[in-house]
Amino acid sequence: MDASYRRAGSGGGSAPRSVEDIFKDYRARRSAILRALTHDVEEFYAQCDPEKENLCLYGYANEAWEVALPAEEVPTELPEPALGINFARDGMNRRDWLALVAVHSDSWLVSVAFYYAARLNRNERKRLFSMMNELPTVFEVVSGGGKQSRERDRSASDNSGRNKLSVKHTSEPRIENNASEPDEGYDEDDGDHSQTLCGTCGGIYSADEFWIGCDICEKWYHGKCVKITPAKAESIKQYKCPSCSKRPRPL
Repeated sequence: MDASYRRAGSGGGSAPRSVEDIFKDYRARRSAILRALTHDVEEFYAQCDPEKENLCLYGYANEAWEVALPAEEVPTELPEPALGINFARDGMNRRDWLALVAVHSDSWLVSVAFYYAARLNRNERKRLFSMMNELPTVFEVVSGGGKQSRERDRSASDNSGRNKLSVKHTSEPRIENNASEPDEGYDEDDGDHSQTLCGTCGGIYSADEFWIGCDICEKWYHGKCVKITPAKAESIKQYKCPSCSKRPRPL
């Protein structure tokens, strides 16, 4: 497979630039890696011959995977996956070796996504990570630990929510101003909204969790309390909380 195909991942498409396009690229590459390590694992295992040169596992934006030599150009067009995955194949327990490849693949997937995300602003990068974090890691799927990990997340306290995003749906100037703020302003949200309470559970606002504001009553809610994910929030033009949704429309 030539270098131009490897860079584009789909035979020549342009590099993704928006949060949604970068997430779509990440999800496709992740699906390719997962297929190599699960459904196509026998073929993948056979291709990782320790007698061959340094090999890498690539996942592409068209959801194809490939075991191949690393790119020759220096510096490379995109971050490269772990080099020499084939050398450890016969010296490790098969399950452990696949888990090791999965860990390195997770690292590579994130590095490619945030290579594309370099020109996004702070809030866009935050939203991208939140969308990526909604999916189990390759390691979690391959090792079978994804379900248990998610169970532990759900049983943790409300302040340890997995969604790392605050979404603005009302006229409050909390998020819109962040795009132009300097880096040292990361913690300002917590001070401005330390008294904001979730309209469902009563939990105190934290910038480390995904919140959504009702455009009708202007109350704020944990996304998990009203079953709204960051990805779903992006498609909502006007959000109504459960209480406002039940109210009859005025005649």
